[in-house]
Amino acid sequence: MYTRATGPVLELNKAVPSFDESGLPPVPFSMKLMPGECAIIEVRDNSRATAFADMCSGLVPLVDGAVKFMGLDWADLRDREKNALRGRIGRMSHRSSWPDFLGTYMGIGLQQLHHTTRDMSEVVIEATQLSSWFGLPGLPVLRPDMLSETDLIRASCVRAFLGNPQILLLENLLEACPADLEEAFVGAVVAARNKEAGVIWLVRNNTVQRRYRQLATSMWRLVDDGLVAVRAG
Repeated sequence: MYTRATGPVLELNKAVPSFDESGLPPVPFSMKLMPGECAIIEVRDNSRATAFADMCSGLVPLVDGAVKFMGLDWADLRDREKNALRGRIGRMSHRSSWPDFLGTYMGIGLQQLHHTTRDMSEVVIEATQLSSWFGLPGLPVLRPDMLSETDLIRASCVRAFLGNPQILLLENLLEACPADLEEAFVGAVVAARNKEAGVIWLVRNNTVQRRYRQLATSMWRLVDDGLVAVRAG
């Protein structure tokens, strides 16, 4: 239904989020993310990071301005169109979003199965390959509450990168994680960018920004005044 974007993957055009609905400062947010670009944004509050990713996904009502994904204004779309577009978004979130009554493998594949027309066998094959990439012994079948914290983060990585997303909205969950997981995560980001995915990496401190500034095409800080560009260096 939708093809790869030729213009901005994501555009915030003086978007003023509803504070009551999001907790974000009700000020204009503006930025553009082109295919293959990576914006690292420092957001010291996890709930704000999640709310910002929600706004990019069309889940936060706006008081003014617009948020466009692949050139389409979320506010102009019907629910079916929004669902189709969200099938092109990969997310890692601090917000718990694992259904406890299902095996983790179902939680990994639900987004693709709900928002796309992909066959389950195809989703399982790709998810199994990604599980190996992120250091899991296979596609996890146990319930999420039976996995270690590190393995659940590995599973979150699998879910985020599944389906060759057009944009990745990644809240940093990698603090104190094994080096192999961090290396796999960075490798997956590079591979996604090579396929022209746009990446927004939301981090809690500027130490991560400095450490991975070679990955970033732009760096930002989310503060009470909105998004502030950060100079590299």
